[in-house]
Amino acid sequence: MLRIQNISKAFGEKILFKDINYHFPEGEKIALVGANGQGKTTLLNIMTGKDYTDSGDISKPKDAIVAYLPQSPNPTPASTLLIECLSGHETAFKLKQEMDRLLHNMEVDYQETDLELYTTALTQFENLGGYELEGRAEQILLGLGFKREQLDTSPLSLSGGWRMRIELGKILLSSPDFMILDEPTNHLDLPSIEWLEEFLQNHKGTIVFVSHDQEFLNNVATITLYLNKGTLRAFAGNFDAFLKQKESQEQTTLAAVRKIESQKAHMQSFVDRFKAKASKAKQAQSRMKMINKLDEVLSGITLEEGADKIHFPRIQIPNSPKDVLVCDDMVIGYNTPLSKKIKVKFNKGEKIAVVGRNGMGKSTFLKTICSEIPPVTGSFKLGEGIQIGYFAQESAEMLDTSLTVLETIQKFAPALSEQEHRGILGCFLFKRQEPMKRVGVLSGGEKSRLVMAGLIAQRPNLLIFDEPTNHLDMLSCEILAKMLEEYKGTCCIVSHNRHFIDMFASVIVDVSIDGKWETLRH
Repeated sequence: MLRIQNISKAFGEKILFKDINYHFPEGEKIALVGANGQGKTTLLNIMTGKDYTDSGDISKPKDAIVAYLPQSPNPTPASTLLIECLSGHETAFKLKQEMDRLLHNMEVDYQETDLELYTTALTQFENLGGYELEGRAEQILLGLGFKREQLDTSPLSLSGGWRMRIELGKILLSSPDFMILDEPTNHLDLPSIEWLEEFLQNHKGTIVFVSHDQEFLNNVATITLYLNKGTLRAFAGNFDAFLKQKESQEQTTLAAVRKIESQKAHMQSFVDRFKAKASKAKQAQSRMKMINKLDEVLSGITLEEGADKIHFPRIQIPNSPKDVLVCDDMVIGYNTPLSKKIKVKFNKGEKIAVVGRNGMGKSTFLKTICSEIPPVTGSFKLGEGIQIGYFAQESAEMLDTSLTVLETIQKFAPALSEQEHRGILGCFLFKRQEPMKRVGVLSGGEKSRLVMAGLIAQRPNLLIFDEPTNHLDMLSCEILAKMLEEYKGTCCIVSHNRHFIDMFASVIVDVSIDGKWETLRH
């Protein structure tokens, strides 16, 4: 299957990876993991031909079909969801279009040559299982959360997130030999994620994917590739298996380093003691040569830095009343209601996760209580003195890319000192020289962390986050969950990341498919 050989890539002075090699085994489900900014998406883009290498080669069998999930939906889709999904199987779709064209020609002006061409195209179409494709496309779209009555509507009537589901459906329908998926769960709700897990588990081809969802990584991956500090290492098994193997390797490496350093110290002691004595000079020189060789060995060993200590920034959060939010028979939506009457209450200090299928009004609920849109009917009331910090799904893309990280947080909270700004940035993993980076060079996850740092700097006592983990790596998700746990205020988070929810939530608000809102407190 696909092979990368001595691939190197750098942006300016930053080396993403150097001389990495890997042969992707046939039929395996390969998770590509690593911290934000390590080059995961860049590597996938190189593999799909969307980016170039500084050196090295990529090879694959000539007849292998490679498909990848794009980062944005098709701007000129077909007339209906179903037809657009069918276009994912490019060969069969083109044959069907050619058959339709030839049939039309024969209806207008019958020609024997058209009949011959039609017969050839029909045979090829049938050999590809063309007449079964429509049924498969329908099942895929239903699995991804679409309703049957939507299948004959235009994709242009949908939001960007739902149109990205169609793009995912097109890839799944094409049944490629090699499938490349960058964050495939970003626009999916929990039922759709679970359906996708089962579909990918049963897929016969090779899959390489990036995901921030630890449950998804564990349920799908059979091999885990770890991209870190320019190197690529393969581990057998899913994400949990990778963590165990990585820890074991690091302990073995650390023990070896300590043994070498102990040997060095012993020989250095001999040198320091006897180098001035003529009778011991040769022995001292011999040990000096050995010390130099051990230094060379140590220089080739890389010890990973331990995870940064996780703590909430040392800033004072304004006190809030016991009743933070009360919704009184509130109905939300735009032209049509998206919910039944919502009757929920958030208490001081609660950590609330709002879960349920997409399209049921979860994001609309957040926009409503942030006063971006009014309720359709009913009302809500925020407690006196409530100050909201709102992270919307598009917040990271609204940053000024010409500013530095430090200038950005200063813009969020100009009253704080530079020392306070740097302290908050440090809690969100922007340390040493990173606050001086331009926003334009940050990864999606780094931009998300920066927005969150800016919101925290404003000292809100109610945090409202809409899908905050969409572009965060595992470490960043854990840091955010730990911070939410330590946060003295109240938070309300919409998320489909199961592991993340388990780490922080004390209250679950479940939005059912019929629009009912049920509050479950632990």
